[in-house]
Amino acid sequence: MDQVMSICCYCGCGCGLYLQVEQGRVVGVMPSHNHPVSQGNLCVKGWHLHEFIHDPRRLTQPLIRRNGTLLPASWDEALDFTAQSLLAIKEQYGPDRIGVLASAKCTNEENYLLQKFTRAVLGTNNIDHCARL
Repeated sequence: MDQVMSICCYCGCGCGLYLQVEQGRVVGVMPSHNHPVSQGNLCVKGWHLHEFIHDPRRLTQPLIRRNGTLLPASWDEALDFTAQSLLAIKEQYGPDRIGVLASAKCTNEENYLLQKFTRAVLGTNNIDHCARL
């Protein structure tokens, strides 16, 4: 079994762990004992990190709703659609009709950039964060 060093994605702490890989599939995790953040510990979410990787219900590409049905789209198409939709809402109803939810799975730096985008680009202070670990 191979072990690949990685970082847990369940919160912004950045705990170090090893992904246990067997025949090209991630089958488990082990904490990194010398990692400066986690120091050999993982929370319950970290211990179960491997479970979602190969789940058949996992989204692997963007989807756009067309005529009531979610259909696969390219990343460029999905990002253009999102940008156009946000701009249309902002122009028709004003920026305070837009709200942004940040993620506890992002790093502090990523959440900082999201709040800067929300305030500077979208023009609203409507941003919230759910950091439940």
